[in-house]
Amino acid sequence: MSRKSLAALAIVLTASAGLAEPQHGIAMYGEPALPPDFEHLPYVNPDAPKGGTLVEGGRGTFDSLNPFIQRGNAPYGARAHVAESLLGRNWDEPFSLYGLLAESVEMSEDRDWIEFHLNPEARFSDGSPVTVEDVIWSFETLGEQGHGRYRSGWAGVTGYEQTGERSIRFDTTGESRELPLILGLRPILKKADWDGVDFTESSLRPFIASGPYTIGDFEPGRYIEFDRDPDYWAADLPFNVGRHNLDTIRYEFFGDSEAVWQAFTSGETSYYVEYSAARWDEQYDFPAVERGDVVKSEVPHERPSGMAGLVFNTRQDIFSDIRVRDAMLHLFNFEFINQRLNAGQPQRIQSYFDNSDLGFQGEASEAEAALLEPYMDDLPEDVLGAYELPMGTDDLRNRRNVRAAQQLLTEAGWTLQDGVLRNEAGEPFEFEVLISSSANEAVTAIYAEALQQLGIQMNVSLVDSAQYAERLDTYDYDMIAHTWGLSLSPGTEQINYWGSENVEATGSRNYAGVNSPAVDAMIEAMLGSTSPEELQAATRALDRVLTTGRYAIPFWFDPIVRVAHKDELHYPEENLPIYGYWIGFMPDVWWVEEE
Repeated sequence: MSRKSLAALAIVLTASAGLAEPQHGIAMYGEPALPPDFEHLPYVNPDAPKGGTLVEGGRGTFDSLNPFIQRGNAPYGARAHVAESLLGRNWDEPFSLYGLLAESVEMSEDRDWIEFHLNPEARFSDGSPVTVEDVIWSFETLGEQGHGRYRSGWAGVTGYEQTGERSIRFDTTGESRELPLILGLRPILKKADWDGVDFTESSLRPFIASGPYTIGDFEPGRYIEFDRDPDYWAADLPFNVGRHNLDTIRYEFFGDSEAVWQAFTSGETSYYVEYSAARWDEQYDFPAVERGDVVKSEVPHERPSGMAGLVFNTRQDIFSDIRVRDAMLHLFNFEFINQRLNAGQPQRIQSYFDNSDLGFQGEASEAEAALLEPYMDDLPEDVLGAYELPMGTDDLRNRRNVRAAQQLLTEAGWTLQDGVLRNEAGEPFEFEVLISSSANEAVTAIYAEALQQLGIQMNVSLVDSAQYAERLDTYDYDMIAHTWGLSLSPGTEQINYWGSENVEATGSRNYAGVNSPAVDAMIEAMLGSTSPEELQAATRALDRVLTTGRYAIPFWFDPIVRVAHKDELHYPEENLPIYGYWIGFMPDVWWVEEE
């Protein structure tokens, strides 16, 4: 982590009667880095020209334009480009928010209430003003009828009241210090636009909001366009200077990853994010690259690795035993697979918060051990140690780890009988791994071959995005290939990812079925932390429990993002945000320079 991000994270929370007065922004810890008179975000080009079109190639489809509910499959841009929130996030800080629809904000020192003051200039795309009534309706509707990610936060709100013509205050339980900030990021919709409309129904009806883009032309399942609003009310706010430069953002949908790649190489789309270091080095010699029409860029970042890999569904009996999961980890020969698929270039993900100061390092500190001590009877023996993933070999046989895996499986009641691994009831060790992208076929094929050494049958099912989403919502799988993206300011989303309350709740992201009092307690400690030091200890302890719990088989990650793009597309290369490419960067701050 750079000095810049460390300094941002290490600001100690100040005693602040000042937070009882209107502020231009708020931070999870301490004060926001940008002053009240900031001119623009630090990672934009304030002189970027407006105009041009960006075409993004996506895998899958869409059948809804309502991204705020559980039903249907809405395109990402329907939320990201069209709707906006009371506050906006600066992606060059761990977690700081600045005025957007709200021109200022107040928050109690104990964070048991937050008050927003609407900008009098705030307008929806139809020109009507954004009112307190719209804010109240949006919060109530999302909290009571919206997607689970909105309902969970609403549960922490104990009351609200209009405190002025353009002001509203929300009272909270005070149990989560992050919740007031989360409320500032709730999308605000126009109440009148939903009169007589069932909010819970999936629909292709374009909705009205206040963001920089409106929904343009579309054909369900094929493409959708978002058109920049020439009358966008907040275009000149300092928070938006240098952002939203493209006139049109178009999403083209394709059946699989290979089709997305072919569309880019043929010039149909504007950019392509390359996950394979080997292909980046070996296959970017197509005509557009050789002519200079396509440019290869490597964008560094300082965010945690997150967890990308094969995820065990521990709700299923076959993976409920940690010894079985540990054996499966030993049988995944990362070194061989990485060399075979990636020329050995990317490094392995060692833990969920790897590549950051929030990831555990070596043996547990006193603070980590103290947090975990009440739960030690239910935790793996190596949770406090310097745990490391099994090291494989440069050939498929991986003999040392195969022997270790066989011993673990025997202890768990699985033995090799006539070439098939069976339990005491004679049932074969056979399971399905569910994937939605052909990009994961190669790694699962190699793994399946390795598992056959011990008589394990792994069946790979490649399904379309709609079926994949449906089965994920109901946890109808044995194993999946999945990525959890994590931030430098983890918060309430951790409940959705790992909380025991979501083991059976439909539509959560607790895909592994984590059901651990220690995990719940570490999340609670994280949410209640009042300083970066407390946050670090709680997150490292959580990282230990998740990693040693063997809930996933980690893949690889890079501290850079490889993106190939048309030469007319540009981004500010000198001042990159700490979160790098992914969030608030593409396409928010890119621009087109046409010859």
